[in-house]
Amino acid sequence: MDDEPDRDPDHEPGHTPDHGHYGADLFSPEQTGEGARIDHGALAYDAATRARLTALGVGPGWRCLDVGAGTGTISRWLVDAAGVHEVLAVDRDPRFVGARAGDRLRTMAADITGPAPLPGRFDLVHCRFLLMHLRGHAEVLARLADLVAPGGWLVVGDAVDLTTAVSPHDAYRRTMAAMWRVLGERIGTDITWVTRYPQLLRDLGLADVGAEIIVPPLTVDAPVTAFWQETWRSMRDALESGASLGPDELDAALDYLSSPELADLSPGMITAWGRRPPG
Repeated sequence: MDDEPDRDPDHEPGHTPDHGHYGADLFSPEQTGEGARIDHGALAYDAATRARLTALGVGPGWRCLDVGAGTGTISRWLVDAAGVHEVLAVDRDPRFVGARAGDRLRTMAADITGPAPLPGRFDLVHCRFLLMHLRGHAEVLARLADLVAPGGWLVVGDAVDLTTAVSPHDAYRRTMAAMWRVLGERIGTDITWVTRYPQLLRDLGLADVGAEIIVPPLTVDAPVTAFWQETWRSMRDALESGASLGPDELDAALDYLSSPELADLSPGMITAWGRRPPG
């Protein structure tokens, strides 16, 4: 006789229930201020992304794919500053990019997890803060690698949090922990695997693999600080109803990010890259 209690597969270790997805259950583009929230994240990390792409030699003649393009800051930089031949910016809802698209910057509404093919192969395939929100991230990463032309580069970035679990500020630490827990439960976000990026890219047959981690300064006037404040405000209902986080605690964390007492570290971004061997 089996005395083991019944299991709920949605709550077994390593299993994420198949509920909503980014842009629907949380962070809808229809929500007031969503474009500004994304832009604050871009301001925090664009310089690091631009520096990495420049180091890889991106420039005139390149055909580029920017997946999960957000508000299009990297797509536009590729066209305007790097001078690439063409950028295809793909997003489930590319409204924030579409308003500024032009002859060499095209947009495409597409779900990278769906069966619809993307056109052609590219000298650069880039995505940032995308795969961490996808339950099938390994399959999508392989699909992105297949879109890289011989000699081209795959560059991927996602959030990495190596610091906030040991923050001495209780409200900040607990709010960050609650945020990651709610994101996992509601839309499937998972950042536990992202430090494996170098090996994952190598396993996909890419060469010249590298990775770096950037942690932007968490100061009162920093873009990343505004990003966390706007993210928590956007998630307030979910944080207070699903994570045992009281309104006083969330407000204390928000106040801390605006306070001269702020002295902490933010989650950061891991960027990894690999090249499709020529020929």
